Amino acid sequence: ARDADPVSAFGGIVALSHPVDAASAAVLAETFLEAVIAPGFEPPALEVLRPKKALRLMELPRLADARASWKPEAHELRSIPGGLLMQTRDLLRADPQKWRVVTRRQPSPEEMEALQFAWIVVKHLKSNAIALAHKDVTVGMGMGQTNRVDSVRLAAQRAGERAKGSALGSDAFFPFPDGIEEAARAGVAAVAQPGGSVRDAEVIAAADALGIAMVFTDARHFRH
Repeated sequence: ARDADPVSAFGGIVALSHPVDAASAAVLAETFLEAVIAPGFEPPALEVLRPKKALRLMELPRLADARASWKPEAHELRSIPGGLLMQTRDLLRADPQKWRVVTRRQPSPEEMEALQFAWIVVKHLKSNAIALAHKDVTVGMGMGQTNRVDSVRLAAQRAGERAKGSALGSDAFFPFPDGIEEAARAGVAAVAQPGGSVRDAEVIAAADALGIAMVFTDARHFRH
């Protein structure tokens, strides 16, 4: 997670789904952090982290236990000058069984796993959002841009060499082939995107010409 954007990780907050052991603490200690949140801290881990005076250590219930008692609200609020906007909360989960392969090349099983992970990650990024991932590892993120192709460039820049062979998740459709072409230049191997553009055929043709496997999820995230 840190290496997906090491510059922004400085002064960040880290949350872990499992108790922190000594090995994890040693990695955390390499970066200046404001806080670490975890279900617990093993004594050797505390010996590593406690000397860092500015670091806050917070213990919270395990994620699985919290999920059992937490039910997300169906709607969320956004403030605007003079009032509030209410919008439906994005509770969509990745469901590869409903995805459609739209290119000549089928994603490999490994690419499908990476696509699923990228699709989960991109849900939580500000639109326009792109996530690059390998299996269970985020390697680059591009978000908050005013156009999708710049988000692809930003994600590829952050990923560097790790973009080669990666899977790309896009929170909304590609309106033009340029985003796919930019992804190919970075070495992206597979793409998951909602589809639905009037130029879908052009985008699919570009992916075919570049040897990229692409699936349509038929659902978008688009977080604002």
